[in-house]
Amino acid sequence: MVTNAGFSPGETNRLPPHISSNTLGSRNTAGRGLRGQVALVTGATRGIGLAIARALAAEGCDLIVTGRDQAALNRISRELARRGKTAAKIRILSHPSDVRDPHSVDALFRAIRRQFRRLDILVNNAGIAQPNLPVDKLPFPVWKDVLETNLDGMFLVTQAALVLMKRGGSIVNNLSVAANRVFAGSAAYNASKHGALGLSNTLREELRPRGIRVIGVLPGAADTDIWKTLWPEAPRRKMMSPETVARAVVDSILLPANTTVEILEIRPSTGTL
Repeated sequence: MVTNAGFSPGETNRLPPHISSNTLGSRNTAGRGLRGQVALVTGATRGIGLAIARALAAEGCDLIVTGRDQAALNRISRELARRGKTAAKIRILSHPSDVRDPHSVDALFRAIRRQFRRLDILVNNAGIAQPNLPVDKLPFPVWKDVLETNLDGMFLVTQAALVLMKRGGSIVNNLSVAANRVFAGSAAYNASKHGALGLSNTLREELRPRGIRVIGVLPGAADTDIWKTLWPEAPRRKMMSPETVARAVVDSILLPANTTVEILEIRPSTGTL
C-alpha cells in the first residue's frame, strides 16, 4: 500500500527550533525510551511508514507491521529485526491487511491480541493518492477508493486499536499539508485528508480523559512513491526524506506523557514546489 506524503514545502516544523531530537528523547521516563512498547504501523512497507517502523525498531519497540503485500512485509520484518535494540531482541509481527475492509482489520487485531495483548503506539500511515484530475473528470471509483483508504481505514484501525490501548498510549495519524489547504486536481485526496484531520482532532478531545495522546502529522513534500501518482515529474531533490519525518514523529512520541505535539507540520525549507 502506498504510504502518505504531503504536497507542498514551505514552513518549518512547528516544534520549537531550539529543541533537538536528543533533547526530546532525553525527556522520556528514566532514559528507557520506547523499549518494550508495542507499536502498530499501517502502510509499513515503504515511504514514511517504513521509515517510522525503522525508527521505532531502533528505539526498541516491539512492532506490528501491516500492508497489502505479504512478500514485502516478510522482507521488512527481517530487516527490522536486525535494526532492533541489541540489548533486548524485539518481537515483530507482520500481517497483511487492507484497511478499507472491516473483516481484514478484524483479522489483523485478532493476530495482535494473540501475540501482544496490548498496544501502546498506533501509527495510521496507510494511504493512497489520485491522479491529478478536476472534479468533472474524476471517476467515482477513484474518489471512493481514496476516501475508503485514507479516511475509512483510519477510522476502522483506530476503533479496533482503542480496545487495546491504555493511559500513556499514543496515536499518530500521518495526514498531509493537504489536511488544512487544498490543491486543484486533488479533490479526493484533499477531502480525505481534511476528514482525517477532523477525525484526529475529535479523537484527541475524546481521548484526553483516558490519557491517550493524538498527534496529527502534516508533512509537506517527502520523497516517497506517492509522487508517481500525484506528480511523476515532481522535483524530488527539493523534498524531505522519509527519515526526516520519521525522526520528528518519534521525537514527538518520546515527549513526557503529559505533553502532546497536537499538530506536527513539517516541510522542506526550500519553499513550494
